[in-house]
Amino acid sequence: MKKAATKDSTRHKILQSVLAQVPFDGWTEAAYARGIEQSGIAHGEADLLLPGGVRDVIDLFGAMADQAMQTKIDDEPGFTRLRVREKIAFAVRARLEALTPHREAMRRLLYWYAMPLHAPLGLRRLYKSVDLMWRAAGDISTDFNFYTKRALLAGVLKTTVLFWLDDDTPGCSASWEFLDRRIGEVLKVGKTISLMKEWKPTEVFEMVRKRMKQA
Repeated sequence: MKKAATKDSTRHKILQSVLAQVPFDGWTEAAYARGIEQSGIAHGEADLLLPGGVRDVIDLFGAMADQAMQTKIDDEPGFTRLRVREKIAFAVRARLEALTPHREAMRRLLYWYAMPLHAPLGLRRLYKSVDLMWRAAGDISTDFNFYTKRALLAGVLKTTVLFWLDDDTPGCSASWEFLDRRIGEVLKVGKTISLMKEWKPTEVFEMVRKRMKQA
């Protein structure tokens, strides 16, 4: 147990060191190598802990943000009394607030995920994050709604991140207003979808695509 905790601590030390390089070098192997050097950890040890190199560091970065979000949810005594839309807004905001010190790293990460070779990794992280948000909000659906809720929230999270990256308002107040509007729009779509369970999946997808494009 102690050995596992030590490994986790070393991984996070590497992550923090690499994050300091990303604003200058992006999410590259050069940033990874320089980060390891700055951390004082031997390259051989780093390669054993993070065999995927910068990819593993990126995955750790996403997991760190998700964990920070979950911790803030767990520490909020009134969370369970919130309405579902308020729980979702709280979760999205908690994740972005945890990432505020690393906003430039997030900007660089979007460029990295935009590359075709990396897109599957971005989609996997996005799914993990929105699934965690819905579970925290108390969602226990296993039917048609399970997928539509996560697809719609993924759209909310992506557009809110893009808005937040360039938000210079005090406390990112404009981002939270934008988030509330997006959630309201998506809930309208969600209610419509709940009445369409007999539709073909392709018809539902096309309807969602058009509504999200208009938003």
